[in-house]
Amino acid sequence: MTKTALTTKHKSSAWARGGRWFPWLLILPSILIILVIIGFPLIYSLYVSFTPYELLKPKSLSFEWSTAFNNYIKLWNDATFWRAFWNTILFLAFTVNVEYILALALSQLLARVSVGQGIMRTILMVPMMFAPILVGFQFRWFFNTNLGLVNNGLIALGLITESSRINWLVDVPLGMISIMLATIWMNIPVMTIILLAGTLSLPADVYEAAEVDGASGWQKFRNITFPLLAPFTYIALAIRSLDVARAFDIVRIMTDGGPAHRTELIWTYVTRLAMEDTKFGLGSAMGWITVIISLAFTVYLFSQLVRSRVFQ
Repeated sequence: MTKTALTTKHKSSAWARGGRWFPWLLILPSILIILVIIGFPLIYSLYVSFTPYELLKPKSLSFEWSTAFNNYIKLWNDATFWRAFWNTILFLAFTVNVEYILALALSQLLARVSVGQGIMRTILMVPMMFAPILVGFQFRWFFNTNLGLVNNGLIALGLITESSRINWLVDVPLGMISIMLATIWMNIPVMTIILLAGTLSLPADVYEAAEVDGASGWQKFRNITFPLLAPFTYIALAIRSLDVARAFDIVRIMTDGGPAHRTELIWTYVTRLAMEDTKFGLGSAMGWITVIISLAFTVYLFSQLVRSRVFQ
């Protein structure tokens, strides 16, 4: 064996020994950046949540064991926090379930379209192309008491009169319903695309066997399509639930949490406490409560996803 061959073999073995560390060296800068951008703010906000920190009182950014849990105790006794919490639960339950039902129906219709399916998918995606702030302004104009398209349309149809215009964004139940409708309109495409992808990936031979057995369209949907879509359903529900739980833009633009906090959600209240009232400690505590609840809900959904895959 020549000297050149020995040198080459030595270099190759050295590279092989260090090769397992080379990928980690490549991604190390990205990991450090993520830790700085995400990790530090998270740890800092957790620390702030145990302090009475207010922006206009710099000395309040000091940790003391005797007052560490005061923010969490205040939130437990805060009626507005609980109102925002239950509003968020109601908002999440209604919008996600309605989105799922409509998206499931749309995905099944699109899966059966043989001509122009690409065009219909493109049209379907239009609502999700708009920024939430623009959607908020758009629906705020739709539901405007005097100039809104909804009231003027109802007047034109003779369903209401000029003197009985509906205050969509001011009345308590209607304000929440208006926000829900705007959110549903903007986000239906997300669920529809996920469920459509799942429907198109289902094995055709199962349906052929069902047709041979004389199964109707409803029987095929109930016994084949719906159960086999379970993994895609859990993925869609997890994505949308987390997204809805941190809803902010549309609510802020349309009602700003009013009237009297009746349409206040968790993240609009967090912003109000931290940014407007400069109570960073209290806002951070509320943010961490929301994060923990969201993580628990996500773990539950993904455990269901794993179970659905195991039993398929």
